[in-house]
Amino acid sequence: MTTTLSPSAQKVQKALAGFGLDLQVKELTDSTRTAQDAAQAVGCDVGQIVKSLVFRGKSSGEAVFVVASGANRVDEKALAVLVGEKIEKADADFAREKTGFAIGGVPPVGHPAPLHTFIDEDLLQYDEVWAAAGTPNALFSLTPEQLCQITAGQVVTIRKG
Repeated sequence: MTTTLSPSAQKVQKALAGFGLDLQVKELTDSTRTAQDAAQAVGCDVGQIVKSLVFRGKSSGEAVFVVASGANRVDEKALAVLVGEKIEKADADFAREKTGFAIGGVPPVGHPAPLHTFIDEDLLQYDEVWAAAGTPNALFSLTPEQLCQITAGQVVTIRKG
């Protein structure tokens, strides 16, 4: 773990502090880019990893943000029903524009503007979950309740299969 946070991780730490939560961003030497990598790096179940996914409404062009359990695949058809329009996976440029972060380190907070957010209900079964913190090596732990608080997201059934 490094002692000084990178600028992107500092941005996430500042956003977390803005919620009045004492959560600490950690930057590791190991990659946390994938859910499996992150789970291995912190020694938790892959289901405890919060995957941040950005989609785009096909008609509206609006961003749709999903925080899903690392063990799950998102049911895009179910998500489209929730959103009320067809969706597509966002490309890297769109994801960065809407979140302020590159894919592989997109956190659930610190975005330039609030995003329409959906939370995978499967994350609520854990006492602790881990989310990306701005870089492919940074993350922080929090409770599912804190995740709901900081994202103002709607808890939904989103798991495929």
